Amino acid sequence: MGRFTLPRDLYHGKGALEELKNLKGSKAIVVVGGGSMKRFGFLQKAVDYLKEAGMEVQLFENVEPDPSVETVMKGAAAMSEFKPDWIVAMGGGSPIDAAKAMWTFYEYPDTTFEDLIQPFNFPTLRTKAKFCAIPSTSGTATEVTAFSVITDYAKGIKYPLADFNITPDVAIVDPDLAETMPQKLTAHTGMDAMTHAIEAYVSTLHCNYTDPLALHAIKMIHRDLKNSYDGDMTARDNMHDAQCLAGMAFSNALLGIVHSMAHKTGAAYSGGHIVHGCANAMYLPKVIKYNSKNAEAAERYADIARFIGLTGDSTEALVDALIAEIKAMNVSLNIPSCIKDYEGGIIDEKEFNDKLKDVAALAISDACTGSNPRIPTQEEMEKLLDACYYDKEIDF
Repeated sequence: MGRFTLPRDLYHGKGALEELKNLKGSKAIVVVGGGSMKRFGFLQKAVDYLKEAGMEVQLFENVEPDPSVETVMKGAAAMSEFKPDWIVAMGGGSPIDAAKAMWTFYEYPDTTFEDLIQPFNFPTLRTKAKFCAIPSTSGTATEVTAFSVITDYAKGIKYPLADFNITPDVAIVDPDLAETMPQKLTAHTGMDAMTHAIEAYVSTLHCNYTDPLALHAIKMIHRDLKNSYDGDMTARDNMHDAQCLAGMAFSNALLGIVHSMAHKTGAAYSGGHIVHGCANAMYLPKVIKYNSKNAEAAERYADIARFIGLTGDSTEALVDALIAEIKAMNVSLNIPSCIKDYEGGIIDEKEFNDKLKDVAALAISDACTGSNPRIPTQEEMEKLLDACYYDKEIDF
């Protein structure tokens, strides 16, 4: 038996933010990030709409990129004091992901973070509040997914939390918010969305319900991402829908080892974070080549290649064409080809190699690995990560 879960209501299109005034409740806490929503006036609009709905409103601001366990606990404490019946998370993936975890600790204060690391092990939510998610970036699709990524900085590990309980009740996908994204963020979030869709299509849990969403998202992203990056706002609006479709696919089909590797390399090195979407973009061509040793996965990659208009006289040729196209997209978006070149070389080579075994082991144990079409051994994961650092060819 399969399961397909989405938000109860999804409002989309320009001006959809106004739907906040139709929420029914008495108190809403709005969780936001570092200030862009305030700067562009969207936060005040949201607050005004909620007040128009008759709610008392409190803000929880300044959720950092890659939200921490500590931020989650502070937010949960604020919720426990305010007692909202709506949690409205607004901004990029970080404030929405953080708010999902805050929600859990608000409803179950005795739960520990360690309890939630086990996939699909959350307690039943909605005993105190419902959840509305409003994305401002076109990548994570956390507004429609059963996932949240929280970073334990003390351990240097990103934890993907997974449970259908944290799928939002309401998603508001208003492209007006995404039109404010800077160029680099547009590139990174767009390739995050492309990775979501491709990994969902080849996941061992793909099904007839997720395949059309994944394929159409891939087609839209392939068509619109570069134009969105170059400032075409029609393409930017399309990308906001495309990333959401990719999210619907992967929330139900799950992901693969591109994400496992991105989660475990993101916060592992002292030189700095590897931005999640950029990590996905760098690792995706290597993982496609690795996974294509699995015959079913190879055929599905070939399906993707044909669907976006690529040609080849064999499955292998189509897989190689897809890899070449992903690499070409990365080049056009000024995304580096490997970790060694990331941000001018901030990830130290010696530190990378010193930590290789441990990072590889953590990547294998990541929640996303189980649905990858090929499960890597420790040796294979080390080779994959090595190839992603030095931009080596995959031949195993």
